[in-house]
Amino acid sequence: MNSCLLSIEDLSVSFRTPEGAARAVDRVSFGLNQGETLGVVGESGCGKSVTSLSILGLIPCPPGAIESGRIRFEGCNLLELEPEALRRLRGRDIAMIFQEPMTSLNPVLAIGRQVAEPLMTHRRLSRSQAMAEAGEWLDRVKIPAARRRLEDYPHQLSGGMRQRVMIAMAMVCRPKLLIADEPTTALDVSIQAQILSLMMDLKKETDMSLLLITHNLGVVAQTASRVVVMYAGQVVEEAGTADLFDRPFHPYTQGLLRSMPRLGARRAGGRQRLKEIPGIVPAITEFIPGCRFAPRCPYAFEHCRRHEPDLFGIRGGQQARCWLRHYPERRRADA
Repeated sequence: MNSCLLSIEDLSVSFRTPEGAARAVDRVSFGLNQGETLGVVGESGCGKSVTSLSILGLIPCPPGAIESGRIRFEGCNLLELEPEALRRLRGRDIAMIFQEPMTSLNPVLAIGRQVAEPLMTHRRLSRSQAMAEAGEWLDRVKIPAARRRLEDYPHQLSGGMRQRVMIAMAMVCRPKLLIADEPTTALDVSIQAQILSLMMDLKKETDMSLLLITHNLGVVAQTASRVVVMYAGQVVEEAGTADLFDRPFHPYTQGLLRSMPRLGARRAGGRQRLKEIPGIVPAITEFIPGCRFAPRCPYAFEHCRRHEPDLFGIRGGQQARCWLRHYPERRRADA
């Protein structure tokens, strides 16, 4: 077993709203080992991005606040670091690829300057050395005529090319931990494959750990060794990737997998039929007693609506936040 690089313990994050404090992340715990790829999946609004922003100390305070918990990186609690110490860590040891490249890139700085800046700040390279290496990285992330693009500004690039610039910025200092929040959202399928291949090659080369946040379960199946499934601010299931896809336990995880297109899944007329999860993720201001998935769950019964489940051990290292662990007879074959 590799040593634990990142450990999140009972993390709770809330935001102040006109309706009062709303908890976006509720007692989330998971770990990431050195050299491991961990996938974090769930619908929009489930708390994935807020969890990742908490690691880097990027939650705006106010209106946000970390209520409780610990985030340990190489044994150091990041929540106790001074702002300057945390800034030295960002980009050098922990880097992040954001899902909105147009709002993450500085519109008035050339992209070469933006890619070179971490090299000058953390590795103390001269401007000419940093710009030369920035050009190499733009080439590695498949930007055409990369060195000629160093003087271009973000508005001169397509959405996919801006996303590749963000990936180059994150990888340029070869961090120990890369947090990728929907890293291939703006890219077409062929470029997605290239970028994922590049990220995995760099991971092998540097023994980097990867925290991959995505809606794409296909990407998770290809890249992650373990998966954390989040719903309404909580971890509802955690398992090895093979176990999660072969034997999902939580009804929400089962619903996510049923909504994936599959080869051979055909109905009369030759069209593929997908099974959606009814309803939507509740707003963070909405209080739901008991299990938070109960209003959408086909197996929910009175105990689910009254009592909140813990994360129960299922088999091996698999865990699920579901009362069906203790009441398996409630699971109906026709649901």
